[in-house]
Amino acid sequence: MKWWWPRLHRLVGLAVAAAVLGGLVTAESSMWLQTEARGHVFTVADVPPAPVALVLGAQVYPDGNPSPFLAARLELARQLYATGKVRAVLVSGDHMDWGYDEPGAMWLWLNARRVPAGKIVEDHAGFDTYDSCARANRVFGVTKAIVVTQDFHIARAVALCRRLGVDASGVGDTTMRQFRTPWTIGSTREYGAADKAAWDVLSGRDPVFLGRHETSVQEALAEG
Repeated sequence: MKWWWPRLHRLVGLAVAAAVLGGLVTAESSMWLQTEARGHVFTVADVPPAPVALVLGAQVYPDGNPSPFLAARLELARQLYATGKVRAVLVSGDHMDWGYDEPGAMWLWLNARRVPAGKIVEDHAGFDTYDSCARANRVFGVTKAIVVTQDFHIARAVALCRRLGVDASGVGDTTMRQFRTPWTIGSTREYGAADKAAWDVLSGRDPVFLGRHETSVQEALAEG
């Protein structure tokens, strides 16, 4: 027997054990998210009313237009506002770099489609789902909302918001299933994202940027 064989055998065994353990952790995290969100995911037609729609950011193109996935989320928010299910819209996304502005693009898209300017509030530090949910509550004072994103993401979004102080229902877009490859990629990424979500909740971390309390959501709700 080669001298290195026992060592290689142990390394392979450790790698297999680590993979199995990682798979179990991911399965548990995914199950937790689904359990937390169960009974809180709806369509636009049957979702219970809430004061605010929280739209989670996604890719914006260099010309400033939302990607189809983000536009589909915004269309759901537009419908929620138009049908009276919500009275204001909080758009939360990445504006880490000066030249890349998800909330600004979301504001423009909604306002161009008859959502009044005073009813749209921008959160420029929604760098991930956890941060968007935490900031909605801790910075903007949101305690009840309808969270809007893609269907494959909705359980995680609802679960995190509910754990972070927002009585959240969710509406998930399914129209983007037509783009099979990006939809499959997004769905697959949710497994790793479930582990991060569990870790974020367990650690109780602060958002990347917390900042001062803002009254803009309350002002939007008070506006006639």
